[in-house]
Parts: sequence; structure tokens; C-alpha cells
Amino acid sequence: MRIAIATDAWEPQVNGVVTTLKQTRDELVRQGHEVLMITPQGRRTIPCPTYPEIRLMLFGGRKIARELDQFRPDCVHVATEGTIGLSVRRYCKKRKLPFTTAYHTQFPEYVRARFPISVSWTVALLRWFHKPAVRTMVPTKSIKELLEHRGFQDVVIWSRGVLTDVFSPSDPVDYDLPRPIWVYVGRVAVEKNIEEFLDLDVEGTKIIIGDGPDRERLSAAYPACRFLGYKFGRELAQHQAGADVFVFPSKTDTFGIVMLEAMACGLPVAAFPVTGPVDVVRHGATGFLDDDLRSACRGAIKLNSGAPRRYAESRSWQRSTEQFVSHLAPRNEQPCKLPGPYQS
Repeated sequence: MRIAIATDAWEPQVNGVVTTLKQTRDELVRQGHEVLMITPQGRRTIPCPTYPEIRLMLFGGRKIARELDQFRPDCVHVATEGTIGLSVRRYCKKRKLPFTTAYHTQFPEYVRARFPISVSWTVALLRWFHKPAVRTMVPTKSIKELLEHRGFQDVVIWSRGVLTDVFSPSDPVDYDLPRPIWVYVGRVAVEKNIEEFLDLDVEGTKIIIGDGPDRERLSAAYPACRFLGYKFGRELAQHQAGADVFVFPSKTDTFGIVMLEAMACGLPVAAFPVTGPVDVVRHGATGFLDDDLRSACRGAIKLNSGAPRRYAESRSWQRSTEQFVSHLAPRNEQPCKLPGPYQS
């Protein structure tokens, strides 16, 4: 099939959405599909307020329409709710083409962490965006239930994978620091709740791998913690494998691919029992979940590294991509018809 995927999140951004879409694209090509990625690259863009790594397209709708007309996709998937996503959504509605969407990010909670804006307002906007889709794909059962509770329709699960040949326990970094080593990997930003991790009263050393708008402030406020910046591929895997526990303090993630990557490196996960961790972590086996993050850490450190690795080995991108394809809406599938105020 010819599959067009529209996304506002793309390289050089470093996040779970980009990882998911890159791995899905590569696996689609391996499976024999032809893929058109509609991304901010090569377009006029501006930085997204409070998240400058994301580039929002300006005035590119006509060019995108020409690209889609030329490609003639069998299926269209809108992966993000930014300006590129809006342009492709408009293209499909104008031509009465069915399309699917994905809900990768808890934007209502992200926005609330930065501005005094009601979650209900952002939820209503996202519900309007996804309403015309034949299906909206989400990564976990808990997010599916959350969106259905919020009035979203036709929500289906599209799970995630991990590259276990890249992320493995082999060749761990020797930190030569007091143990245990507690490691976090991800964006250093307010919505990730990193300060709750940094404030923990635990023995050993806390390590932050990643970057973001709060790195400078937090590294100054917590001089005993090690901030290593971004690491990628095998180098990232080796740094994770050299730690003892992966700590995931976020309460706003829809999945958390970094948890799967950590498990593939043999690390148990300590996290809160919230969306993301409750679906990814097997409590008492691959990690420990507790409303008290310190208790979660103390429970996770006692776990064997074998179970996390075995669980990660069961999560492949091939299986994830086959699930993605099964949810796509081919041209002959009837697009959703919307009543009254949801039309746009």
C-alpha cells in the first residue's frame, strides 16, 4: 500500500513520538509498503511556544495538497495535532477521504502544567480534532479508557516496540559513582515531573540523561545529580545498562518508550501507578509502582534484571507496525460523517 503519514514531530526532535514514527516507517518499508512522510523538514516553520524543539509549519497547506495529490495514498494517517496535522485533516475532509489519527501526547495535562488553562478546554479542542477520523489510535488500554470517558469515539490500541538488539545489558558503562545508580532518560521539562525524582531521599547517585528547557535550572539546583545530556543508540543503552534502576517520575505520558528501552537493558522501573507505567510495567516483576516514588524505588531495586529483559523481548516493532496497518482506513472505507458543530 501507499501510506501517507503526517506529523509535526520529526527529526531533529528527540522524543517518543519521533521514535515511534521512525521505527514504524522503517518497518512499513521492510514490509513492502511505500511511505510518504509529511514532516516540518523543508518547510517554513516557527518554534512551538514553550516547546521550541517542535517546529510548526506556516502557510504550507497547498504544497502538502500537491504532494498528496501526486502520491495518491491508499491510506492517510494524521499522527499529531499541529499545523501539519490540521492541513492533512483539512485535505482529507475536503476530498471526503477516510483517515486515521493518533493520540500520542497528553496535551491537556502538558498545557495545564504551563498555563492556567482548564483541562476541559483542551480536551474539547482535541475531541474536535479527532472526531472526523475513522479511528484514533492510542498506545495503551488506560489511555483508550481515558479518551472514551472524555467522549472520544472509535478509539483503538496501537502498541509500541523496542529494538532489543540495540538496547541490551551488554557493555554497560562503569560509572565509578556511589551506588545504587538511579537513572532517568527523557526530556528535561516541567511536565516530566523530574524534580520529584531529584528530591528523593535515597542512597547512591541520580543521573539524568536528556535535555530540555529546565536542564540549566535543575542542574544548578541539584549539584549532586549528574546531568549527562542526550545519548543515542548503543551509547544510550550502555549508560542505561550501567545503572541499577530506571526511575520514571512522569504522570503525563501516554506510554513511555524509554521504559521499554530500560527494561531491554535489564533495568527494573520505578514509577507512579498512572497512565503509561500501569500498562508497561508488570508490578513486582519488571518494576515497582507506588504513589510514593521513594517506595517504588526501594521495591524496584530488589527485583531481578531477567524479567525486564524478557518482557522487552516480547515487544517488537514488527508486531507494533502490523497492528498499525490493521487500523488504517483504506480509500474505500467510508469516512465519518459529523453532526453540526464538529464540522469544519
